Amino acid sequence: MRIAAQRRCVSPVLPPRRGLCGRQARGAAAVRKITENAKKSLASLKRGNPQLEPTLAIIQAHDDHSIQEVNKNFAKEVGLRVIHICLPEDSSKDEIVNEILRLNEDPNVQGLALDLPESLYSSKVLNAVKPEKDVDGLSTVSLGRLVCGDGYDCLVPPIACAVMELLEDLGGKTVLLVGAGGAVGAALQCMLQREGAVTVSCQWEAPQLQSKLHHMDVVVLGSAKPDDVSVSWIKPGTTVISCSRDLLSGKHNYGQQNSHAAENVVGCLAIAMRMQNMVKNTERWIQSQQYRKWNLRCLKLQPLSPVPRITPTPLGEGKSTVTVGLVQALTAHLNINSFACLRQPSQGPTFGVKGGAAGGGYAQVIPMEEVRQQVPVPLEEFNLHLTGDIHAITAANNLLAAAIDARVLHENTQSDKALYNRLVPVVNGMRAFSAIQFARLKRLGINKTDPGTLTEEEISKFVRLDIDPSTITCQRVVDTNDRFLRKITVGQANTEKGFVRQAQFDIAVASEIMAILALTTSLQDMKERLGKMVVANDKKGKPLTAEDLGVTGALTVLMKDAIKPTLMQTLEGTPVFVHAGPFANIAHGNSSVLADKIALKLVGEKGFVVTEAGFGADIGMEKFFNIKCRASGLVPSVVVLVATVRALKMHGGGPNVTAGAPLKKEYTEENLQLVADGCCNLQKQIQITQLFGVPVVVALNVFKTDSPAEVDLVCKIAKQSGAFDAVPCTHWSTGGRGAVKLAQAVEKAANQKNSFKYLYSLELPIVEKIRIIAQKVYGAQDIELSPAAQSQVDRYTRQGFGNLPICMAKTHLSLSHQPERKGVPTGFILPISDVRASIGAGFIYPLVGTLLAQFRQPAKKVTLLKALEHHKSVAFSLFQSISMLLHFPDEHHARTAYKAMLL
Repeated sequence: MRIAAQRRCVSPVLPPRRGLCGRQARGAAAVRKITENAKKSLASLKRGNPQLEPTLAIIQAHDDHSIQEVNKNFAKEVGLRVIHICLPEDSSKDEIVNEILRLNEDPNVQGLALDLPESLYSSKVLNAVKPEKDVDGLSTVSLGRLVCGDGYDCLVPPIACAVMELLEDLGGKTVLLVGAGGAVGAALQCMLQREGAVTVSCQWEAPQLQSKLHHMDVVVLGSAKPDDVSVSWIKPGTTVISCSRDLLSGKHNYGQQNSHAAENVVGCLAIAMRMQNMVKNTERWIQSQQYRKWNLRCLKLQPLSPVPRITPTPLGEGKSTVTVGLVQALTAHLNINSFACLRQPSQGPTFGVKGGAAGGGYAQVIPMEEVRQQVPVPLEEFNLHLTGDIHAITAANNLLAAAIDARVLHENTQSDKALYNRLVPVVNGMRAFSAIQFARLKRLGINKTDPGTLTEEEISKFVRLDIDPSTITCQRVVDTNDRFLRKITVGQANTEKGFVRQAQFDIAVASEIMAILALTTSLQDMKERLGKMVVANDKKGKPLTAEDLGVTGALTVLMKDAIKPTLMQTLEGTPVFVHAGPFANIAHGNSSVLADKIALKLVGEKGFVVTEAGFGADIGMEKFFNIKCRASGLVPSVVVLVATVRALKMHGGGPNVTAGAPLKKEYTEENLQLVADGCCNLQKQIQITQLFGVPVVVALNVFKTDSPAEVDLVCKIAKQSGAFDAVPCTHWSTGGRGAVKLAQAVEKAANQKNSFKYLYSLELPIVEKIRIIAQKVYGAQDIELSPAAQSQVDRYTRQGFGNLPICMAKTHLSLSHQPERKGVPTGFILPISDVRASIGAGFIYPLVGTLLAQFRQPAKKVTLLKALEHHKSVAFSLFQSISMLLHFPDEHHARTAYKAMLL
């Protein structure tokens, strides 16, 4: 007998007296059935996922275009998208692997297949394909699952499937696999044996090959038949099938040319099965994107009573503890996927008096190596260095500040020609503009690419920024409370040639770069934001940016690792992202957009991400919605508003609270009238959340001094005021178990109708946006801008920055601008003393009132107003913040002092 020709995939070789028509017809019917089933399955998947466009990438290392047409035709019939990556025939294995690795990381490619010559297949190449994208089932992982009988989790090689489809009644038959090695050979052996066949495997060079061929019922050829092997060695009536990998590349191997019908049926069968595998892969990919409960082994707490005094905070209300306690309750006690996203504490306050921002008691974030202790640990280990994000911000900020002063010095002391030689030096006899310089030329309206063609006037425009030193806004930063750097003079060395100016150090987390880190969505987005930072004006009043200085790339390099959130855990082993830490006065004071987005992907559709916002609803939540939500595109499901009985007593007219001093009896004894009077502030906070259309749950932190009647009264008033629910919480002393009812309330609230909306349109004028916040959120009658503030508003509008959101820099101690006014002040005029801008971060920040005066009082006169926080966590941070601000000489420094409070 003779072996029939084959092309592309697999070809049955049938002896003349067995007939070809029956097997051919069965194969054609199988092709139609497989294609139709795959089409229906994919259509069903697309109905549930309208945006789905599953893509199969096929790496091809040959010039046969017919195989591309066959793949595309089948893919079109099924509803798949196919892209061919055509590499040269002489491509090396390393080049193939590099292309595989690129496609592995392409999120738009759900499946990957190889059409390569036999010589390029190797374990190195096959195992480079991610198992979850391996539609040909050739990787070691896929093969291992098949051999182990885990068929659901693996895809079988289409060639092997095609061979098995063409064979029937294998029970008791002997099958010889000749030259069928590797993954396909192993898959075939496994599948044949499961069908009851006796399999024998050998190579073409094996001794006694002729005898083996003569005694077999079925012969499967895994590679081309050598010329010295005669077809007469195969006994008449034997079924012979070829499954050489070279068939997928569209190459003829051997044999006669009169069985095209058979070869077309088998070729189509294998490709149809490849498309079927792709549909299965798409279904698994969809499932992988859906919610799955984590197989997380949470840690069991053994709370001590009394709770060890593990936080230096003598007074606090519990923003961070609620965040931590809530995720502990969700994951460790209710088995719901959840992630906490917290801001990174500043090292300066840590070594001052604060030492927290990581929760407290049995609801806190801990270093991984401390988890074995099963008891609360000192928080300093959380704060120190972490991954060095704040250090990176310090380095980038100070590089930018140095570049500004250096540019002023050089422009003051050098000619245009000398500056041009510095900026566009001659290298190997030639000058060339960099990409960032081309961008500057374009902004200047100079459409030239040859540095030698610029006129003297154009050179002068290019090299001179003409920075007005009095308008420089980028200050140097240090992450330490070093009061002696709060006002400095730079340029006193002889080398600075008389360029002396007054400057200052801010704390590192007050840098605009920190605000950018918290709002960025990608490395490219961060680079663009860094370039947009306005650092000064020129002498004509035009804004100058980091891009104009040519340092954007350098800043990005310094920040490229800081963009990654830090993974930590709570005392009960639930996951926490710690990332960014923008101040909540001059910035939006929220944890990072990137941490939120990564956490959302990890928890799945039914999971929860509890992300921290600074201050109360009037500042922290308002900025969260109007600034962070605009930047991220994310819509919150629930607001958790944190309150305590003693904080409400202050709003009801209780005596001043001084951090470090014993509490007055009003705060340690039951006083229902004082609580009821103070709940007006809580009602106002709830009303503010309702402006944005998001349901609110009140978390009431219970202290041992709170009476049951006081707790019940607060919860009753909160619910009567429009809160979805109000729940007492004891997570500080009992861990997640004390916040289970809060977690259940949050889960129910998340299922309510959400009619989220922004407070204002960005298209409104700057002054009107400020007025809306003042009137609708703070309860002011109107606003009043100082001449300096109005001048800045006019300047920013002229410069094209009028459409940015507003970030109010206002005291956190009152709904008004006056910290001593408790409860719900009304009828006041909100004074705007100045207006500044963080263009890279993307917001305008007005300074409300004499912000400095609020903090320069003696410490004993400073009261705590918005104390919606948890036991021994944040009020001490207020004390620390106030302590710092007592020494600040001006309003600019006042912005650097605060980092605390959820809502």
